[in-house]
Amino acid sequence: MFYYIYFLTNDFANVMYVGMTNNLCRRHYEHDNELIKGFTQKYKTHKLVYYESYDNPEAAIAREKQIKNWRRDKKDKLVNILNPDWKDLSEEFNN
Repeated sequence: MFYYIYFLTNDFANVMYVGMTNNLCRRHYEHDNELIKGFTQKYKTHKLVYYESYDNPEAAIAREKQIKNWRRDKKDKLVNILNPDWKDLSEEFNN
């Protein structure tokens, strides 16, 4: 089983959500269809722009906590390195 940390943003890329899951496809579906009340529903963060995978939950949780403490510009730099066009990566696994 894999565990993922992921970044979601909205159409304007002016807000970012950082989360962790063991099923990225399912979790994105929940966010995309606004099945989860809270931040992602309020700010329409449906666009998956970054993710990392881990083979154990402790490593994923530690990384999520680390990234959540970062300033926004540092998170943006991470996305820019691996996804400079900020394309929706969910299209890679939803097709």
